[in-house]
Amino acid sequence: MTLVNEHAKLLSNQKVGPKLFVMELESPQISASVQPGQFVHMLLPSADSHVLRRPFSVYEVSEDKSKLSILYQVVGAGTDYLTSVQPGATIEMIGPVGHGWQPPHEAQKVLLVGGGVGAAPLFMLCETLVNAGVKVHMILGAQSEQAMVTRKAYEVLFGITEDLKPGLATRGGLHTCSLSCATDDGSYGHHGFCTALVEQTLQKAARENTPYDYMAVCGPEVLMRLVKEQAESAHIPCEVSMERRMACGIGACLSCVVDTVEGKKRACVDGPVFASHEVVW
Repeated sequence: MTLVNEHAKLLSNQKVGPKLFVMELESPQISASVQPGQFVHMLLPSADSHVLRRPFSVYEVSEDKSKLSILYQVVGAGTDYLTSVQPGATIEMIGPVGHGWQPPHEAQKVLLVGGGVGAAPLFMLCETLVNAGVKVHMILGAQSEQAMVTRKAYEVLFGITEDLKPGLATRGGLHTCSLSCATDDGSYGHHGFCTALVEQTLQKAARENTPYDYMAVCGPEVLMRLVKEQAESAHIPCEVSMERRMACGIGACLSCVVDTVEGKKRACVDGPVFASHEVVW
């Protein structure tokens, strides 16, 4: 896929949770070709002290493929500066970058796990699967209800409304999509880590002899490692999205390497999505 160096217009940059922001960009070239799991490499505008580009996963793409959204968390000086960029600004981006999610073509039942902002890179994958008629169970984990900022988007995608059984969506007259949530502080859903929900979900599928065909997880590395182990125990193929700092974003600088069973690979072009068994944890 050809990389595009696009000057995107910032349409909005809104705070949606504790240190969490969603920015929407008018980016018709990148938006038209980005695939689930890919990212953009962004140059912070008018920031002389931040000369290196920053990678940001694509969260959503508008229906007309002209705009994309990015969910980001303030973790340092660069992302803190990004919160001050006002709508109307022009932001230079390279994209779409990377190797995205690759679920098996024959998959009919899929389990997705998103921890914190890691739920955002899974949204386009979930949307693609749901629109293809695949049965999807989504598990979200966050520190608190306030930090679970992607929940509403998943509920809308699944068709979950107040008059439906909690966590159950109806599409085409059949219960096909479900959403489970866990918070560290117990403010919403299961009180504890989302890995407990993963275990319960896999055990239920095993009891009913309706196994999952594929799993995907994105979030803190410790979460991805634990879910990878759960997937292996259930003999389910699993993919993970590895976050790394990077300078060039095109595979030349070797600053974003991931240790794999086949040696060092570059998160920017060989990833960020890898088969979970491929990564040396």
